[in-house]
Amino acid sequence: MVLSVLLRAMAAMALTGVAVIPVCRRHGTGPWVYGTVLAACSIAFAAALGHLLAGAAPLTLTLPLGIPWLGAHFRLDALSAFFVMVVNLGGAAASLYAIGYGRHESEPHRILPFYPGFLAAMNLVVLADDAFVFLFAWELMSLSSWALVMAHHRAEGTARAGYIYLVMAGFGTLCLLLAFGLLAGSEGAYTFDAMRAGALPVSLQTLVLVLVLLGAGSKAGIVPLHVWLPLAHPAAPSHVSALMSGVMTKVAVYGLIRIVFTLAGPPAWWWAVIVLIIGGATAVLGVLYALMQNDLKRLLAYSTVENIGIIYIGLGLALAFQANGLAVGAALALTSALYHVLNHSLFKSLLFFGAGAVLSATGERNMEHLGGLIHPMPVSAATFLVGCAAISALPPLNGFVSEWLTFQAILISPDLPQWGLKFLVPAVGAALALSAALAAACFVRAFGITFLGRPRTPRAVAAAEIDRSSRGAMVVLAVLCILAGVLPGLVVDALSGVVRELTQGSSLPAQSGLPWLSLIPLSEARSSYNGLILLVFLTFTSTLIALSVRRLASHEVRRAPAWDCGFPDASPTTQYSAGSFAQPIRRVFGHVAFRAVERVEMPEPGSLQPARLHVHLRDLIWDTIFAPIQKVVAFTTEHLNGLQFLTIRSYLALVFGVLILLLSGLALWP
Repeated sequence: MVLSVLLRAMAAMALTGVAVIPVCRRHGTGPWVYGTVLAACSIAFAAALGHLLAGAAPLTLTLPLGIPWLGAHFRLDALSAFFVMVVNLGGAAASLYAIGYGRHESEPHRILPFYPGFLAAMNLVVLADDAFVFLFAWELMSLSSWALVMAHHRAEGTARAGYIYLVMAGFGTLCLLLAFGLLAGSEGAYTFDAMRAGALPVSLQTLVLVLVLLGAGSKAGIVPLHVWLPLAHPAAPSHVSALMSGVMTKVAVYGLIRIVFTLAGPPAWWWAVIVLIIGGATAVLGVLYALMQNDLKRLLAYSTVENIGIIYIGLGLALAFQANGLAVGAALALTSALYHVLNHSLFKSLLFFGAGAVLSATGERNMEHLGGLIHPMPVSAATFLVGCAAISALPPLNGFVSEWLTFQAILISPDLPQWGLKFLVPAVGAALALSAALAAACFVRAFGITFLGRPRTPRAVAAAEIDRSSRGAMVVLAVLCILAGVLPGLVVDALSGVVRELTQGSSLPAQSGLPWLSLIPLSEARSSYNGLILLVFLTFTSTLIALSVRRLASHEVRRAPAWDCGFPDASPTTQYSAGSFAQPIRRVFGHVAFRAVERVEMPEPGSLQPARLHVHLRDLIWDTIFAPIQKVVAFTTEHLNGLQFLTIRSYLALVFGVLILLLSGLALWP
């Protein structure tokens, strides 16, 4: 039974984490742990893929665990099978990468016990079929990932990152707990089957939506709940960062889909307005924040925010179409969102692996201290380039397909009857186009400053290629990014079972039988895409141009001084920098988004003092939302601190007063 196989694989991961505790301080233990997790993830991925492609009926299993009268319920349907695939594909890639990368860890005992448990908890969230198991696994996922974030606890900023992450995780769990309480109703129906059978008033359904957006959205990283993401991702080890960004945020997306699309009841059209506004704002602000970063891992963390926004745009469109009975539009929008879930897990894991390779080779994350790494690290550079092109939505790679499908869903939005949606959806489409263009600029900057040009520091000069297993994981993900872009019809057909399950029977037409492996989401007269032909065309034309230039160009050599941009000094510091690349975009958007302030210190003529440019950016979301909350909490706790110094008489008087107050409230309750 497939579900039993998955639960056994999950149990093997959890037991691996427990068994390694006595010996995890020894170096050399890591490859065994990561190898075991790699095998378990591979088995779970194959089992989930087989179940999804077979179109099998949902499987359920109840174990006598947890709450005595409730038990632990598990379910494997098309939706959970897809997300089990995403979790374990990312887990297998991260484990293969960590076999080599983990050898550089100075304190492996802070990672090895929690890493298998983290993957087991994410699998458990996806397979849970009642509120208790879901919330237990969700909290276990949060705590184990917090422990991994704190692995390098002595590094500057790690303690703050872990604290903010823990606070946001607790807030998210509380919101999900309240949402499940509303879904359970007065009878306490905590199983998902009972919640599906229940019927909530529209007002309570909307409240459930808001709570889920807060609870799952805080874990996914939507604006303005994203503040933990750019702190936690850089602090964690790179293979853990890849899991948190590429996989854990998708588990949060799963939580939103599971509750909103299958448990909360039929959606109202204004739900789409909320989700679309959040998705559009998250996509644009995420990529703008990413463009301002010089820290490579912090840039990738903010880019995760942008891609979560793109997924939310697809889900918002699906809610709009589904609420209006437009099954074809809902199927197209859901397909685009789920496709981007898979795509982001692939190319974001690849990019974090590349950032880890750079960090391992140079000890640097600041792009201003890198450069020229394409020569000593050709494999890492080539695979990182594939990831950059994929996340920039350049054809024929996978990122283009999912964003193109999202635009196709936007183009049929005039069929929606509500005028609010008729105006909102094109505006969100413009935001999506803007975010795609800015993402391309962001990753041209990331790749160019990191890998091209001349080395800017001695550490970049001394860089060398990383180990074979880490390179192998990067190559595998790069190949999958290409295949998912060149053969999109196969992916769409694999997703059709999930889409039918969420839309009660609708999906896109079958794509596997189309000539030349084309992708035609609605009709050939409206739009079509063929990644295979595009790949052949690009390969042929680029090869032809290269051969023509080589044959027709002059073979004479002319020697002359290289243009030095007006600088007689050939220092690498005269190269284009990350800050100078972002300056035009910062000057366009910086005042509105960051209250950017530039101050130039220009010395007097004849002075030997250097000219300096100071740039100050503010995080307006932190300043306007979280900083005031932090001040209120600090003020309250400071004044409540005196309660611990009361005498026994004061304590008794305080308890008596509170009891009288509660009884008075109960007596006056209507």
